[in-house]
Amino acid sequence: MTWLKPVDIDPHAQSSYAAFFADLESRLKDAATDRPTLVRETLAQAMYGRDYGALLADAPLAALNLDSRNVTFEAEYYMATDDARFQQVKPLLHLWKSIDLTPLGQNPVFGIPLRRILAGHIFRTVGKHFKCWQNVEFSVGYNMEVGNDVVIHRNVLLDDIGGIELHDGASVSDYVNVYSHTHSVLDGPDVTLRKTVIGRGARLTYHSTVLAGSVVSDDAMLATHALLRGNLPPQGIAMGLPARVTRVKIRPPGVVEGFTGQGVNSATYPHDAGRKANPQFPLPTPNQTRLPDGDAALNPRLPLIDPLPEPVGGEG
Repeated sequence: MTWLKPVDIDPHAQSSYAAFFADLESRLKDAATDRPTLVRETLAQAMYGRDYGALLADAPLAALNLDSRNVTFEAEYYMATDDARFQQVKPLLHLWKSIDLTPLGQNPVFGIPLRRILAGHIFRTVGKHFKCWQNVEFSVGYNMEVGNDVVIHRNVLLDDIGGIELHDGASVSDYVNVYSHTHSVLDGPDVTLRKTVIGRGARLTYHSTVLAGSVVSDDAMLATHALLRGNLPPQGIAMGLPARVTRVKIRPPGVVEGFTGQGVNSATYPHDAGRKANPQFPLPTPNQTRLPDGDAALNPRLPLIDPLPEPVGGEG
């Protein structure tokens, strides 16, 4: 049972929003729609209250930056980005990010339904009742796989260049970072992509970080400011830097409240073996670090809770 309560707004405002969403969804489903043009017109109205053509005549710099063809995204500079796929979603990511900076994006009754519509045309998959708050960043968007009833809170970074799965009921709190790529510590351009998996009902709490290739099992929790590189078992609560399981939820084994069917258990769930992102570095990255001489006895390395099977040089 949710702890949230419904909040009503002016019926005229609600009907105006609903009409806008219906029109946007219809146009996005139409294969003939030119997405950059749709987005620039929408942003011109939302941000300046006028048509794009009129804005271009009076304030060309402002207008030109509303057209996704005149801006670049970080992902466009990376070899790992599929340019054809990214160009399809780029205008919608531009709309998402730009609206978030306006009063419309800061308004939950407008911003959340808008992001839900856009997610359906950006993500690889998205389930029912997706709820995303403002100022969430994606690397490419098209490598997101999102289940039902997933909630993402403010100022989250989802680096989906290597793929991210968020299973049913997963919750991502404010300022969380989830990565799916890693860099060699010796050669920064040596990048490895690994899908990161967050199981059903799992919770990533405030300011925590999940590194590439990690698998967070069903009903597990990553504590505030914790850093996970590896696996988190079902119903485990992990804390610290690096994260280790310090508590286990009191539930019958295998039970995830509110969910049925097959779930995610890091002991058995398929792990991404990794793919190289730069053809200049085609081989798996070996271990590239050691402890300083004499430190082994004074500061023995503590094991991770369930480390990734193949060490890499470093993280992003």
